[in-house]
Amino acid sequence: MATQELYIRNANETEARGPFSVDQVSSLAEAGQVTAETLVYDAGTEQWVALSANAELMAAVYPEKKKLILKPKEIKTLNKPDENAKAITVNDMLAAAEGRTDETKDKSDPQIAMMKAAKIGMIGATVTVLLAAAGEILPSTDVLLSGDPLKIVGSPLVVLGVLDVFLTIMLGLGMATIYPFVRFRAALGFGLAGFIFYAQGLGLPLMQVAIGSAGLYLCTVFVSIVPAVVAAAAGIGGMGTLAWYFLSH
Repeated sequence: MATQELYIRNANETEARGPFSVDQVSSLAEAGQVTAETLVYDAGTEQWVALSANAELMAAVYPEKKKLILKPKEIKTLNKPDENAKAITVNDMLAAAEGRTDETKDKSDPQIAMMKAAKIGMIGATVTVLLAAAGEILPSTDVLLSGDPLKIVGSPLVVLGVLDVFLTIMLGLGMATIYPFVRFRAALGFGLAGFIFYAQGLGLPLMQVAIGSAGLYLCTVFVSIVPAVVAAAAGIGGMGTLAWYFLSH
């Protein structure tokens, strides 16, 4: 069979190709040029027959390929189940990620801490400017309601209060992009109100506006939780007591 010379042709062809050895025909079959329907010349019967009609030749041209079987490898683990171990819940995993467990308290994710500090700063700044607006506008509501531009411009604290209302809305919407403007407002408010209180000899309001303005400014700066809490407390406390002072006098 290995030395047999073969002539082949397709059913729609009149000219034969060859002679080929069995190995050559097998190579043509792998290349897709020979199929089971390809005609092979049978010298014994002097006829063209389909390759599939000769079982021995088919087996030689299309030898059965051996299948590779991978033996499963046994993996031994050193981890052994502990029947007394406590089941881990989603809350446990979150607490571990945030460093709120005994095992991970010194490995907390700094990004999570920064996000918390930023949130505290945002809330502190929002409440601070809201209290500042209340202290600046409520004692002079008649000036604002008059609609007289000259009266409004002549009351700088009212103008500052209107600005604080706008900032309260923007910060309440979570717009941290206005932080540079908030810092400018903190400096402006301290300079303007501080000058007025200093000129009038009002020491307590001067101290309150200084603390509140510093807290407002630092609320937009700190990215650590403890400093952010201190800044928020200073801003809210300073502007809150200042608003109380305005409303009670």
